[in-house]
Amino acid sequence: MSSGRLRKEVDEALFAFVDRQRPVLHAISDDLDPLVSALAAFLTGGKRLRPAFCYWGWRGAGGADLPEIVPAAASLELLQAGALVHDDVMDASDTRRGRPAAHRRFESLHESAGWPGAAAVFGTSAAILLGDLCLSWSGQMYEESGLPRAALRRGRPVYDGMRTEVMSGQYLDILEQTRGHGTVESALRVVVFKSAKYTIERPLHLGAALAGARPHVFSSYSAYGLPLGIAFQLRDDVLGVFGDPAVTGKPAGDDLREGKRTVLIALALRAATAAQAEVVRATLGDRELGHAGIEALRSVIVDTGALAACEDMIESYTNEATDALRAAPIQPEAREALASLAVAATARLG
Repeated sequence: MSSGRLRKEVDEALFAFVDRQRPVLHAISDDLDPLVSALAAFLTGGKRLRPAFCYWGWRGAGGADLPEIVPAAASLELLQAGALVHDDVMDASDTRRGRPAAHRRFESLHESAGWPGAAAVFGTSAAILLGDLCLSWSGQMYEESGLPRAALRRGRPVYDGMRTEVMSGQYLDILEQTRGHGTVESALRVVVFKSAKYTIERPLHLGAALAGARPHVFSSYSAYGLPLGIAFQLRDDVLGVFGDPAVTGKPAGDDLREGKRTVLIALALRAATAAQAEVVRATLGDRELGHAGIEALRSVIVDTGALAACEDMIESYTNEATDALRAAPIQPEAREALASLAVAATARLG
């Protein structure tokens, strides 16, 4: 299946599922319509990487091109939606994919309706519930995919483990931001559990489990997926500081305003002079940080060699993944697709 066709089928499966939930919510109350409308808007866009890795994990392990694998893989987008809605609340982000973040959307609903009370509190509360609903519906969509029950049972431990890992990674992320003195090693730990496993390794494992793959296939997927997942997140961190807002969907330097303790920042602090470190301490996490402050932080990241070091890490991890993929005992069509996905996941954009 081509990447374009797979993305189209994932989108169709996602929105068909959401449309099936509308009458369920309407039967409870018409007041719930903004909830499902917010989800439909939130699901528009995104790279659909997790469903793609799950699908090709299935195909690489010998799974046939069955229509039922698509909704099972697409359910990961609902899991991702829930994680992102909650992530935006924790980071107090204003935008996501070029649109208002879910909590800002609900905040605007409160304001436009002229309801009493604090609009921000309503927005945050509604977004948390929307994220919870996404997590619930992800499991439902998976179970209703139409794959044989035996296959779904094989995949369920992987699915559940992935959810545990990403929530643990989220906690480690906020812990790093709170402590404020993270190392490169601790930042990489967040990358592994919040992003690398969840984005690539576990979706591949899920596809393999659904297909009934042997243990050596899982090992090969880990050898490819984990370093590629790290490279993917490191690229995302670079784009969060230096990327084009038209591409990233977030304002320039937003990761700096949010005070994200990324590998990029840890690398900069490790090599910084006292004066450069003071610039980071004084400005990182300042919600009112303007253009001059962002440029000052960017200069520190470049001048300390952190940007170049991060690019070297991306190249090294990508090469490790590529080498592992060449040796993986999987179907040739899947190998070719996964090679293309490696390029898409780590490309320089913006």
